[in-house]
Amino acid sequence: MEQQLSYSSPELMTINSARLLRDGDVVFVGVGLPNLACNLARRTHAPNLLMIYEAGVIGAQPARLPLSIGDPTLVSGATGVCSMYDIFALYLQRGNVDVGFMGGAQIDRFGNINATVIGDYQHPKVRLPGSGGSKEIAAWANRCYIMTPHQKRRFPEKVDFRTSAGFLSGGDERKALGLRGGGPLAVVTDLGILEPDQTGELILTAVHPGKTVEQAKANTGWDLKVSSDLRTTQSPTVEELHILREELDPTGIYLKGE
Repeated sequence: MEQQLSYSSPELMTINSARLLRDGDVVFVGVGLPNLACNLARRTHAPNLLMIYEAGVIGAQPARLPLSIGDPTLVSGATGVCSMYDIFALYLQRGNVDVGFMGGAQIDRFGNINATVIGDYQHPKVRLPGSGGSKEIAAWANRCYIMTPHQKRRFPEKVDFRTSAGFLSGGDERKALGLRGGGPLAVVTDLGILEPDQTGELILTAVHPGKTVEQAKANTGWDLKVSSDLRTTQSPTVEELHILREELDPTGIYLKGE
């Protein structure tokens, strides 16, 4: 009989994001859950993952969980260290980064991300941290993955402000504007996984065990389409949960969850 494991929403999103990474990928790593996902993948199925951090660290092999993109543990054992300018100009913009992890307050129907303001730009209800390097990562990384809880306020039909480009208004608009990167190829939530169809519209392609299509639809701000090949993701394994809880984030800095 299959062992029944309990896990939190952050753990579920982190594990399913880690599974999207391929051995040998060059990944632009951010802090928080994407950081955990990359380090989990490197400790399981992708030992040759090359992690790049925005501060200028290439091939990081952190002995403990980095708390920021400038954490000193990233330098020890790294392949190289350079300037932030070199990371963006000589690696990202040249097409040498396979994966960029994204996040934001809003993700719309075509995978555009808002991390700038909620409401009108001139008189916002909430002012958010802004782009940082995410605008560049969204434009030039060969693949982008987004991690976010599945809540209706986070998935409006159209973002209040377009901080980072997804597939813009759909169709060939992204390509026509010269954005070489592949755009957001998966949005991992605590309910399932959304992926773009041929027009760039995000549709539901997978649900997590115990989650339903109805839950995903109810928590999306547009009429969410469902793939004809809808699948159910594999439950987190004992090994994946052990690495997350005991090795990567034993104090629960990012994995507090519910």
